[in-house]
Amino acid sequence: MNKELEQWSEQVNNVHLPRWEELPDMDLYKDQVITLIEKYVGALIEDDEKILTPSMINNYVKWKMIPAPNKKKQYNRVHFGYLIAITILKQVMTIKEVKEGILFQANLTGTHRAYNFFCDEQENALKLTMSLINPKLKYNQNIGPIKEDDIALKMSALAFANKIVASKKVKIQEESLRGEQ
Repeated sequence: MNKELEQWSEQVNNVHLPRWEELPDMDLYKDQVITLIEKYVGALIEDDEKILTPSMINNYVKWKMIPAPNKKKQYNRVHFGYLIAITILKQVMTIKEVKEGILFQANLTGTHRAYNFFCDEQENALKLTMSLINPKLKYNQNIGPIKEDDIALKMSALAFANKIVASKKVKIQEESLRGEQ
């Protein structure tokens, strides 16, 4: 196995998305929010473009994907939860699908539980996918039938995990070809 892919898969296997209780419990400004979101998901999304911008946040508010900020400039734990989920999910789903999926999960179990469930499922999908490409990594959870209400979330989590592996492998291959020339 390529050493870079092996090291990257081990890093991704150990990713921890902050749970609801770990998100900042104070109002922050947009630039602070962007910095923290990049810290939380930056290891997962290797993109030359910014993963979150002020205009993206403004659009998410306008499209009613996230609540409006407090006092027009302050963002809290609820905003962080939504923005982490949106940033990851938009990698594999349309914005409309992301919005509908988030609303469905939040209505089903409440924002707090839905967010923690999202984090659990995304971490499980990452661990499963990394174990498929790196024989050193083991995935010991039982994968049984999926409850119908959970299908979209579980499949989008797997789609994201598979997408980042495919993207990383292509990037490594491109670098290898450039090195051979």
